[in-house]
Amino acid sequence: MSVVDEVPWIKEHIALYKSDPERAHYFVIPGTDGKGRPSLLLTTIGAKTGQPRDITLFYGKSGGNFIIVASLGGAPVHPAWYKNLVAHPTAEIQVGKDHHIVKARDAKGEERTALLQVMVDQVMDRYNEYESMTQGFREMPIVVLEPQG
Repeated sequence: MSVVDEVPWIKEHIALYKSDPERAHYFVIPGTDGKGRPSLLLTTIGAKTGQPRDITLFYGKSGGNFIIVASLGGAPVHPAWYKNLVAHPTAEIQVGKDHHIVKARDAKGEERTALLQVMVDQVMDRYNEYESMTQGFREMPIVVLEPQG
């Protein structure tokens, strides 16, 4: 079972993105601080299935690139969407009404540190908490999505 099936608001957010992308772009997580955060719809190719897989994620910007965090709420394992990107780094994103083909790569070293801070400052300070929760289990990937063409 995937996180999309396990967390009802994620499935609802994906459906909203497909029907009303402008409304879905700034999303408020139910039961949180009520702050809308910028989100995108990521379509990956399944690592095992080879089938398209959709997930909505919060994002930040650095230059012309989109930044996403494979936090899975601080879980000790990587999210499925991240494993899909490792297997197939070319993906599609929808940001509001705009569609982009992107190539994913992990930020490393100083770039990773700087981009994590961008995500904390621009999107959600809980990423610091998630980072501390994953220590000892995994390095929480900070993924750069570079638009192609």
